[in-house]
Amino acid sequence: MTDAIARADARPAPEVLAAFEAATGFMPVDEGLALYAAAVDAATRTGLPVLEIGTYCGRSAILLADAARRTGTVALTVDHHRGSEEQQPGWEYHDPTLVDPAVGLMDTLPTFRRTLHAAGLEDHLIALVGRSPQVAAVWGGRLALVFIDGGHTDEHATGDYEGWAPHLAEDGLLVIHDVFPDPADGGQAPYRVHQRALREGFEEISVTGSLRVLRRSGG
Repeated sequence: MTDAIARADARPAPEVLAAFEAATGFMPVDEGLALYAAAVDAATRTGLPVLEIGTYCGRSAILLADAARRTGTVALTVDHHRGSEEQQPGWEYHDPTLVDPAVGLMDTLPTFRRTLHAAGLEDHLIALVGRSPQVAAVWGGRLALVFIDGGHTDEHATGDYEGWAPHLAEDGLLVIHDVFPDPADGGQAPYRVHQRALREGFEEISVTGSLRVLRRSGG
């Protein structure tokens, strides 16, 4: 990690970190702390909102909401709440307790809302319920940070990047989760988006596990 993240030592309060660890989700603590530090840095420098693609049950949203509270801005999280590919029935990450029995489909929105309420962070985060490309197409503002953690197919990961990276402020931060250079470790769509971002002028400034933090170049 370089001095590009001026507040890399920023950490959430113990009760916020405890809420993160208790929430349903997959992000390890070390990656969560790196995301939090990046969000605090980007929001402090720009005064702009931070945005996440891929809410699931709100685990990482807790950290982004607290970073927004700390820096006087707001966090946004985008998800259709019907689950990504690997969360559907018959797949590795399917959780049958998250299926809405009335419609027979995944619905993580109620769990997410309970998670944010329990953490006391509802006032610092806006949930955008919809598909990422559709929301991005009507979004008109600039963003301090974009965190890509949605669908892991090439179609979805590329759509998230193409839809939201253009909204980043100059010197804003792009964070990509589940970047695995070795195919034996995981799916390659986020890695291909990561490589594209580097080719298109982003600079990598932090690596923590599968989490990559990149900075948009002012040039």
